[in-house]
Amino acid sequence: MRQFNNIAVNAFMELIRQPIFLLLMTGSVLFEIFLAVPYYFAFGDEPKLVENSALAVMLLAGLFGAVLSASSSLAREIRSGTALAVLSKPVSRAQFLLAKFAGLAAALLILTYVNMIGVLIASRMAFDAYGKTDLPAVGIFAAGIAVAYALAGFGNFFLRRPFISNAVLGMVVMTTLAAIVIFQFTTQMESMGTRAQVNWNLLPAGLLVLFALWVLAAVALTCSTRFDTIPTLAICSAIFLVGLMSDYFFGLPASKGSWWASTLYSVVPNWQIFWLGDALDMGKNTFQWGYVAKAFGYMMCYAGAALAVGTALFEERELS
Repeated sequence: MRQFNNIAVNAFMELIRQPIFLLLMTGSVLFEIFLAVPYYFAFGDEPKLVENSALAVMLLAGLFGAVLSASSSLAREIRSGTALAVLSKPVSRAQFLLAKFAGLAAALLILTYVNMIGVLIASRMAFDAYGKTDLPAVGIFAAGIAVAYALAGFGNFFLRRPFISNAVLGMVVMTTLAAIVIFQFTTQMESMGTRAQVNWNLLPAGLLVLFALWVLAAVALTCSTRFDTIPTLAICSAIFLVGLMSDYFFGLPASKGSWWASTLYSVVPNWQIFWLGDALDMGKNTFQWGYVAKAFGYMMCYAGAALAVGTALFEERELS
């Protein structure tokens, strides 16, 4: 168990030290806040537009982060010979692969957490044609990110600590503090005489996005046992696009009794399960934790199956 924990922690620290990880985290959360700044004139649906757009940004940033992190976590180590050096110790290949996935899942959790804070703040900042931009919230959030970068730079210059990982962890702390200050000590008018409120119904939607990222991370890690970064990105992109349309491509024929469509409908991940944007648009209460629990079970089954295939492929991979 100690070997598993060490590999998982090292994989996590290695991933958050990647410059692309910090760029994805910073760029995505800032863009989510920016979505709540301009005037849209969407006939009263501005908050829904901002919330759906912010959730989509969180999903896309996580998808890129999952694929790129999986490739750098495994494919690069296989290519450089690091994996062979680790496996020369008393560590099985299955244990090595599962520990890598645990570190990757933790890194995606950090990325999704920061993005979820941005989504919640954007939902509070959203306004219609009679409101105005919440400039204090923008300033507080920007100051929080600036402080995180400044503290990471200070630690790097004076204490010789790694800048990128410190900046990532600093953003986790400072965005949380910025959100608390914005929610507790600032006010925003969504419309004439109406105070804007945080849409906490976005929390289960964010959890489902995290589940989708973990599924894609398992698929990407499986592909990384045999392919490099670019082929892995291409395969995962194809799986994502086909999965978005699996209800149309495979669901309809499967409902009519087609065996091949039923098989493909079970094999291809259905990403619509993890998207609650439509429910938010229709004003439904999304605090249906029973549905979230079922989606968690679906995620566990699919990720487990993908990792089982990855373990079988990794066992036959020649590393020398």
